Amino acid sequence: MAEAGTKGRPVISADGLARLEEELNHLKVVKRKEIAEQIKTAISFGDLSENAEYDEAKNEQARIEGQISQLENMIRNAIVIDGSEVSTDEVNVGCVVRVKDIDAGREMEYAIVGATEADPISGKISNESPVGAALMGAKKDAEISFAIPDGIRTLKILEIRRD
Repeated sequence: MAEAGTKGRPVISADGLARLEEELNHLKVVKRKEIAEQIKTAISFGDLSENAEYDEAKNEQARIEGQISQLENMIRNAIVIDGSEVSTDEVNVGCVVRVKDIDAGREMEYAIVGATEADPISGKISNESPVGAALMGAKKDAEISFAIPDGIRTLKILEIRRD
């Protein structure tokens, strides 16, 4: 498995990589074609110096090309985490962690993912988020504390497992 802590490189699951590649393909195949048609239509209106449709289409083309470039760079530099190789000895990207909030007394479960896959509403938190960063490297039964806007929050790690 690649070293998950490599600075500046996005960490992503194989599923997350597949979603990025699918999005990139959609932008290249579908969106580029749509924009080309919009530009072609706008050019048919004549004078480009006062052609709002042409300007809008060119701006959209630039935005799409920027997204394509960003996705290509992210995919090229990504560290892909193989879930079957993730150790459950300590918290790392690819783990699911069950914790107990010491102050509130309630249990929560978080899937630790790379920043590109984070979805806090679904319980997927980034390894770069305050909670995720505090959990990284911790072992079962450890208590970890981290700053939140209201003060300090302490969690006890109850379980670490693969997703």
